[in-house]
Amino acid sequence: MQLPSNGFKKALKERRVQIGLWKGLPDAYTSELLASTGFDWLGIDAEHSPNDPRTVLAQLQALAAYPIHALVRVVSDDVAVIKQYLDIGVQTLLVPMVETAEQAARVVAATRYPPQGIRGVGTALARAARWNQADGYLEHNHEQLCVLVQVESVRGLENLRAICEVDGIDGVFFGPADLAASMGMIGRSTDAAVQSAIDAGIKTICAAGKAAGILTTDRQLVLKHLQLGATFVAIGVDTLLLSSAAKDLADSIKRRPSAG
Repeated sequence: MQLPSNGFKKALKERRVQIGLWKGLPDAYTSELLASTGFDWLGIDAEHSPNDPRTVLAQLQALAAYPIHALVRVVSDDVAVIKQYLDIGVQTLLVPMVETAEQAARVVAATRYPPQGIRGVGTALARAARWNQADGYLEHNHEQLCVLVQVESVRGLENLRAICEVDGIDGVFFGPADLAASMGMIGRSTDAAVQSAIDAGIKTICAAGKAAGILTTDRQLVLKHLQLGATFVAIGVDTLLLSSAAKDLADSIKRRPSAG
């Protein structure tokens, strides 16, 4: 049995733009629905949403039949947490709150088996290895893993160049909300100073030969980030889309002038 290939990683290496949607609802049915809407990737959030390995696993299974890639943001850089998500079949991993090259190197090590890293071996139980049926999984699985780190603090920005130079890091994703908070401007992620820092960061990432990514629902910012060289951009959030559409629908009737 062959190892599943990672088309998303290949696209990033070739600098082909990948447009995604952020996914917070911990439900496989909604993931399958969204998989049919034309996005290149779905960002399943296990940091701020009530996702865990079981809900993520169900979503990976639901998405497998569709031409869409699952990017999973874990809750932290904890080695044990990373191991669990890799074993259930996550091929593209996003680790939040990375601030130094040393931390980025630990993240990479957590995705590699010894002697290259520190990932624990449990392939007989792992969906990723097809329960010991995927040929060459132990030796070659890292070739299909896409390891992304999220920079969302002033300290992370200061160490961005060094983070990009870490072997095994495929890309860097910006978190505008936390970055704004770190800069003393909580709730003001579109402030000129925050955006200027992100713009410079995208250029630094691209110059290092790595992929730059970001989440923003502002169409003009999306276009600007793409022009600067960002290649994986999430342009919406499932919870916001649902709540906005539902509110608009309710308001369309409840706010109509009464006949009289």
